[in-house]
Amino acid sequence: MEDLGLVAWPPEPIRTERLVLREPEARDRAAFIELLASPEVNTYVGGPRPRDELERETPEVPERWPGSFVVDLEGAMIGQILLRRATGHRRPAAVGKADLGYLFLPRAWGFGYAAEACAAALGWFDGVLPGEPVVLTTQTANVGSMRLAAKLGFTEVERFEAWGAEQWLGMWSPVTPSS
Repeated sequence: MEDLGLVAWPPEPIRTERLVLREPEARDRAAFIELLASPEVNTYVGGPRPRDELERETPEVPERWPGSFVVDLEGAMIGQILLRRATGHRRPAAVGKADLGYLFLPRAWGFGYAAEACAAALGWFDGVLPGEPVVLTTQTANVGSMRLAAKLGFTEVERFEAWGAEQWLGMWSPVTPSS
């Protein structure tokens, strides 16, 4: 994956009704470790990483690169939104497009935060790179992620086998006003 090219980074924080999407900071390190070590969070993305390994390897300010947003609720990190170029994607339909990814701590599940944060990130993306489509890949077994993709307006491009499971590739294209 690569960054988003000529997009100025970091942007001003993106505010929604309940959340702030912002650049990672040192205060987020413990939440990143919790996120990456969580068996529940990582069920469909390769499994959790060992906490002791994460403690040793995670930098003071984790995930600080263009396209990585912390999802902040009332001053605390509850998740991460990722927008990166899918240069090495396994599916030709996705190569070169922006790829949306997200991880949320289990305590933040079921409140609509992922939909709110992802919609805000997609809106920001469309503002800085107007008209560019975005892809999303998830396991079909990940019912919550499949529902979120539909809610956000992603449409199925294809299904394929990878990493020992059926995967779903969807695409989001911004709505452009008719002339």
